[in-house]
Amino acid sequence: MKTQVKVVVIGGGIAGCSTLYHLTQEGWTDVMLLERDELTSGTTWHSAAQVTNFGMNQTMVGLKSHSIALYKELADDPDYPINYHHGDGGIRLANTQAQMDGYRHFASMARGMDVHFEILDAEECARRHPLISTENLVGGLWDPLDGDIDPAQLCQALARRARKAGAEVHRHTPVTALRQLKDDTWIVSTPKGEVHADIVVNACGYRVNEVGAMMGVHHPVMSMEHQYFITEEIPAIREAGHRMPLIRCPISDFYSRQEKFGLLVGFYEQGCRTWGMDGIDPHFVNDLCPDDLDRITDVLEGAFARMPALTEVGIKSVVNGPITYSIDGAPLVGPIPGKRNAFCIIGLRAGLGEGGGHGWLLAQQIVHGEACYDTWPLDPRRFTGHGNVELCALKAIEEYQNEFRFEFPHEHRPAGRPIKTTPLTPVLAAEGAHFTVVNGWERADYFMPTPEFEEEHGFRRSNVEDVIAEEIAAVHGAVGLAEVNGFTRYEITGADAEAFLDRMVCGRVPRRAGRVGLTYLLNHHGMIKAEATLARLPDSTRGQGRIWYGAAAAAEQHDMDWLQAHVGAGEDLQIRCLTNDMTILIVAGPKARAVMQAVSREDWSAEAFPWLSVREAFVGIAPAVVMAVSFSGELAYEIHVLNNQLYAAYSALRAAGKEHGMRLFGARAVESMRLEKDFLHWKSDLLTEFDPIETGLGRFVNWQKDDFVGRAALEARRDTGPVKRRVLMEVLCADRVAHGGASLMQDGKVVGTVTSGAWGHRTGMNLAIAFVSPEALDAPMAVDLIGDEIPVRVLDKSPFDPEMTRLRG
Repeated sequence: MKTQVKVVVIGGGIAGCSTLYHLTQEGWTDVMLLERDELTSGTTWHSAAQVTNFGMNQTMVGLKSHSIALYKELADDPDYPINYHHGDGGIRLANTQAQMDGYRHFASMARGMDVHFEILDAEECARRHPLISTENLVGGLWDPLDGDIDPAQLCQALARRARKAGAEVHRHTPVTALRQLKDDTWIVSTPKGEVHADIVVNACGYRVNEVGAMMGVHHPVMSMEHQYFITEEIPAIREAGHRMPLIRCPISDFYSRQEKFGLLVGFYEQGCRTWGMDGIDPHFVNDLCPDDLDRITDVLEGAFARMPALTEVGIKSVVNGPITYSIDGAPLVGPIPGKRNAFCIIGLRAGLGEGGGHGWLLAQQIVHGEACYDTWPLDPRRFTGHGNVELCALKAIEEYQNEFRFEFPHEHRPAGRPIKTTPLTPVLAAEGAHFTVVNGWERADYFMPTPEFEEEHGFRRSNVEDVIAEEIAAVHGAVGLAEVNGFTRYEITGADAEAFLDRMVCGRVPRRAGRVGLTYLLNHHGMIKAEATLARLPDSTRGQGRIWYGAAAAAEQHDMDWLQAHVGAGEDLQIRCLTNDMTILIVAGPKARAVMQAVSREDWSAEAFPWLSVREAFVGIAPAVVMAVSFSGELAYEIHVLNNQLYAAYSALRAAGKEHGMRLFGARAVESMRLEKDFLHWKSDLLTEFDPIETGLGRFVNWQKDDFVGRAALEARRDTGPVKRRVLMEVLCADRVAHGGASLMQDGKVVGTVTSGAWGHRTGMNLAIAFVSPEALDAPMAVDLIGDEIPVRVLDKSPFDPEMTRLRG
């Protein structure tokens, strides 16, 4: 065994084998895999091993397409073929029109990745799968490439190819300790000796947190017991003359696929059970949990009703084994938060079907710093420290119980809530707030007109739009007040703070105290990495030489890792996180200045405090930092207040706003207003797949600077011209809005993808932001919204106050 390698991958299931193989494909062959027992001896060996192309976003669809292509190539390898039932087809069933709308949206999204799903009615579902009943069935989504694969053969094939490329695989070699050196490399201890690795990868399945503990981290991953059984032979399957398609049923929480001439049937029962919360027996290897068919009685009855043939056949074997879930059900693939040279590929509840793509994207991140897709939907840093064991258990149970039921737009399920709140959370709840969740924070989404109000979730125009319209009307006509909690906020100080930030951003750092600027950070490929509001605070008794860095709530861990990774040796620089200490109150609307004047002794005139200014002030009796910035396009002030004085500031503003008709407003109103202004949202419209020029942010690039991160790559991209162009569009219909992933069509071809959309209540426009092929902009386009191609009109400027006179006051 080598004593020094570039990468050590820990874990020999699909995650580890795929990562190892793909590292060699990216050109790194000095890599090693360590497995505590035999390859595939964890969850992988008992996987139902279904391989679908269906995903909840384009990144997931892309990685699954890669998995399918790779597995087909492995299956066809004449030297080492593996068993892969490719292209049996699969149906996701639905018993409501809202579910069918969702399937139509996912079909539109998949078209942008050159994946083609088909929408079926109930009769066609039964024709393609003659064992199912059409009772209480509306239709389904057909995936023509659905299939299943042999788990052990797949992993052995990947390991074999990795070895041939130069990688090492060591079985029966458990990792007993991990120690990080001052240069951020790692010492990996095993019973066979130590390995000095530049990079380590945690691919440990249900033992993820045993290895995490060696690094001093906890991963928000929980294991669930999962049962399936295999039936005896069913004569109708043998007589059919073709393999049965796979079935996934959100109506009765089961799935099935053909196994020889019987069926493998798996269940997601409501009375499910977590596994391993109090530790895992070290001897649990190639092992299973005790059968417990009584637990699945409720879902089994539904499966019998949908597939009556199951009532006439015996059971050959039962499997009950642990599978892993992350805190939101999606995998955690990427950098480990707060650690250097450490990555993970964990929480893969559908690991066999997706693992080829997960390892592909992770290998790209390790070798190149980024992958070909924006990997934020998989990024482990999308969660912060709130992902504790108890919360993970609650969310894993919820995800398990809803395995085949996708979340509708703006739907947030209740398990594990609330986990992050401010002193205003109960106050706003008493005012009728309906809350959304942002990085665990409970944030007011809108304010219900009555306690009995319930939003109709779906992909069509919602009954909540009238509520949002009233909130916006108050902001536009008078003044509104909103809480923005969880906003990422760092205080950066030190003699080298300005030079450091000047190197990190592609634009300008505010030079004068009391000024604010919007800036963008690029990765080394010249693509957008982060968006930050930089505010140079005036010196005062509260501090000297302070620059505040503000970003989206979800960016808290992501941006901190990026900044700290670029601090040079010997630089005089301190970065202090204030995210959990402070909350923002937003006062917005034409009467916002009058409200501020009533609660503070400062001069809030446009001359004394113009747009993009920052100052310290008292709001009532509460000390605050106030910025003249706006995400709504209205005159607005961001008031940053310590949480222990938040209620005092809120009370003063509410009292002062009463005579001006102040109304509370929520995040959905902000989303509507920012689209009317063509303002962008991080990880909706600001993606690592596009550079600032393609994104329409060329004015924020200061080419006069000698250097900034990503400059050389961006200069090369500028010279070759844009691959895509970001556009703001009006969608020419009134009964539905565009959602991220919807495909833009022209002459039957996909020419772009929507990144966000909402109804613009001040303009009366149905708006969407999209990235489009430049050559397509010269001809009419349409957007595929839940199965219909709706014409769009590209707008050449913001439809609301394009001169920005209102926000300047």
